[in-house]
Amino acid sequence: MKLFLRNKFIDLDDPLVMGILNITPDSFSDGGSFLDVDAALEQAGLMIKSGAEIIDVGGESTRPGAHKIDIDEEIDRILPVIKEIKAKFDVLVSVDTSKERVAKVAVLEGGADIVNDISALSFSLNMAETIANLSVPVVLMHIKGTPVNMQNNPGYINVIEEIKEYFNERIDFAVSKGIKREKIIIDPGIGFGKRVEDNIEILKNLDQFLEFELPILVGLSRKSFLGKISREEDPGKREAETITANIISILKGASILRVHNVENCVKSIKILKEFNNFPHFS
Repeated sequence: MKLFLRNKFIDLDDPLVMGILNITPDSFSDGGSFLDVDAALEQAGLMIKSGAEIIDVGGESTRPGAHKIDIDEEIDRILPVIKEIKAKFDVLVSVDTSKERVAKVAVLEGGADIVNDISALSFSLNMAETIANLSVPVVLMHIKGTPVNMQNNPGYINVIEEIKEYFNERIDFAVSKGIKREKIIIDPGIGFGKRVEDNIEILKNLDQFLEFELPILVGLSRKSFLGKISREEDPGKREAETITANIISILKGASILRVHNVENCVKSIKILKEFNNFPHFS
């Protein structure tokens, strides 16, 4: 699997690790920890030292029940952090936003390399055209509803087929607006408008999304469905669950893993790679 980035194709045969850096007061696991630029920069440095190839910077919480914040506030949170990361480290930076102006500022002024849009270009009127003009890769994630209401009794007849239909429509839309297919990453949106059984079904059948021949990003780090399975209520204590689920994701074809604890993820991939008996490392 390959991704066109910085005017060249990046080989994704080895999964990339994306470190989560939330510049928010209310994210479900690390809210409030990195609001200060220096604290955020220190955390980015630790993740990069541990092996993160991408730092995903977000200024607006997308946890269940979260409300949108003002565009200028989101920019004020993330722009100084992105600028400092790009100035001090040789690492890819993705901006986690569904707002076109935030994406534009993050890329043009901050130097961000990727836009990670939980709405797959649907929450902001001109996001697709903005991404096309910026000529950066974009993550198209599946979500049912919005963060405010997505966990209000979500339901599916066939979750895998419905997500496939969603991806078909969103990919076609993105391409029609000028986004090159080789710059698209797909994310099935584990935890975004999904029940526990839906998340399990997605993980079991992740390889079905390989039919799109696009990189698959999986973000399940510390999520509540893992805690409901293991009966661990504290998100910060769900590392064993996260590692196990990420290993399943890799075996099923994931190319990018979005995680809080980069060090644990990188170590687990190293162990897995030694077996050399699955697609990424063959």
